[in-house]
Amino acid sequence: MTPFRVQTRQRTEFLDITHQVAECVRESGTQSGHCVVYIPHTTAGVTIQENADPDVVRDMRLWFDQHVPKDFPGFRHAEGNSDSHIKTSLVGNSAMVLIEHGELVFGTWQGIYLCEFDGPRTRSVFVQVLGK
Repeated sequence: MTPFRVQTRQRTEFLDITHQVAECVRESGTQSGHCVVYIPHTTAGVTIQENADPDVVRDMRLWFDQHVPKDFPGFRHAEGNSDSHIKTSLVGNSAMVLIEHGELVFGTWQGIYLCEFDGPRTRSVFVQVLGK
């Protein structure tokens, strides 16, 4: 398993971590298998999404913020980040990507994003590569 850290700068932010994950795969020497990306946080997640047009992740952030607003009436969690926990539950804490010929296998426009919902913070990312 290979860990790395990411510094977020905004409360809600989608950071493309594809290159860091690909480097973990290269360093492992694995030619065929799969890679699990895991975010060990309750207010940040990981997703695979389009990385060609920045409006896609902008629109995703907008949707999350409109549908699960920070100040939703009735939230009781004392830290004031119940929305962040809900958003993370919707996105999830892990993603799996296939590996072939030593490279991550993606569709044409796909990339891996750390989804920050309670930043800015320093986040940990764990990458586990399995295969041969």
